[in-house]
Amino acid sequence: MTLRLLGAIQFLTVFPIHRDTGPPGRAVPFYPLVGAVLGLLGAAILLALRPAVPAAGLLVLLFWVLATGALHEDAIADCADAFRAHRTPEKIHAILKDPHIGVFGVLALLFSLLLRWQAIEHLESRLFETFAASFAISRTAPVVLAWITAPYGEGSGRVIADSLTTPAVIATIALALLAAAPLHIYALPLVTGAAALTTGARAYFTSRLGGVNGDCLGALNQVTEIYCLIVCACFFYD
Repeated sequence: MTLRLLGAIQFLTVFPIHRDTGPPGRAVPFYPLVGAVLGLLGAAILLALRPAVPAAGLLVLLFWVLATGALHEDAIADCADAFRAHRTPEKIHAILKDPHIGVFGVLALLFSLLLRWQAIEHLESRLFETFAASFAISRTAPVVLAWITAPYGEGSGRVIADSLTTPAVIATIALALLAAAPLHIYALPLVTGAAALTTGARAYFTSRLGGVNGDCLGALNQVTEIYCLIVCACFFYD
């Protein structure tokens, strides 16, 4: 169990874990836990900085980006650049592997940061519950997507998919629901929305690419996180 927790920390954050933790798919039950902890730390930072520091939400975002190594920001930028109309799966895959970033990738990053920042700034209550639930759910959606969708190409997406098991995915979903439970009825739109986003992502990536890779999974994580934060900002705005 300890090894799998370390594996989740190693995969989802930049915190140094100097040992072999095994295939990342075996650590997925701890993804919601690591996500929830990141969310709780962000809430603590936000409360400590408000109201003395202007734009405190940006500093919370900076913490999350640094703590995760911009893993999901990189993914959403790559997908924004790659998934253009009429491109073949081979062309899409080549662009996903290209380390350079284009205009659409820059715009995706900009809107990702702006939407999350504004959602954070509008949150006035239930910060700890909101951030914990949002980060747990957003770390679970890619796990489900990898479970229900064929992997495309080589890389982290295939590594995760090949090492996933049904009990591990069920445990991941259960822990995400547990993290969302303190929001009570407000958790329902988060969970159902994440499920809808995952279903839509499966249909889209399958039709365009024939499966999913690591960037597809990371992009879903980012979109789900944005969705959850915006919904909670609507609920808990005073």
